[in-house]
Amino acid sequence: MENQANSKNIILNNGLYFGVILILASLIPYGMGMHFEPTAGYFNFAAIVLVIILFPILGMNKFKNLNNGFMTWGQGVKIGLGIVLIGSVISIIYQYFFTTFIEPEFYNQLAEVTRNSLLDAGLTEDQIEMQMNMQSKFQGTPMGYAVGILFMAFIGFVSSAIIAAVKKKSEFETY
Repeated sequence: MENQANSKNIILNNGLYFGVILILASLIPYGMGMHFEPTAGYFNFAAIVLVIILFPILGMNKFKNLNNGFMTWGQGVKIGLGIVLIGSVISIIYQYFFTTFIEPEFYNQLAEVTRNSLLDAGLTEDQIEMQMNMQSKFQGTPMGYAVGILFMAFIGFVSSAIIAAVKKKSEFETY
């Protein structure tokens, strides 16, 4: 493995595409005026699941092709997790700019939609206030962004570990 492929470009390229797809998954419902409807949430969730599986697979395949078909589990996890982290940071930067400059009233509008849905669900005013206070501590705050990155890192690690375990192949495993 003297001429081993460099994973840095693979991670950066796929991470960029990962982030762009997450941004598009947010912009499409917003452009259609559906960003507060449950369908938009399902659409975003589907996009996250798709990219968190697809882009690590694409990155690992590219690495294996450049590395004569070989990749260790650790290399695969590094590639997959790197892609997810780069894409997540890009998505969070976009989210910050969106809620700060493009739609500064987004969190206020979201709070109103949330309050109405909690009222419709039959929660008491105290329960609603507790929920709204918890929501406000994380939305648009550095703590919220940090939790988002940590969550995506955890999910990215799990998915990358599984994918890398399936795709790994070392020179010592050739039969």
